[in-house]
Amino acid sequence: MNMIISTVLQEKQRIDYMLEKYHNMLSVLPKGTLSEKLVNGNTYYYLKYRKGKKVISQYICKNEVEFLRQQIEKRRHIEVMIKSLLEEQELAVRLLEGNI
Repeated sequence: MNMIISTVLQEKQRIDYMLEKYHNMLSVLPKGTLSEKLVNGNTYYYLKYRKGKKVISQYICKNEVEFLRQQIEKRRHIEVMIKSLLEEQELAVRLLEGNI
């Protein structure tokens, strides 16, 4: 039984480390979504995100669009990973407390 508790404890430590790392990564990645607007045959790109209750639309140059798209996709992936890790963390805590 001691080996199982030790393994769960190591896993919880790994989860805590990964959560901290992912939260640090999120702090530098852009929030929001990219939107396109067609005006007089020209396409303009905007990054839309919330700041408090306001929705902010920030113009994005065409040469920055692909990089920003990759950054937003990376943020979404990390958010999914964080959600999964939080579920695993909850399970590990419950196991360590003996509630399972």
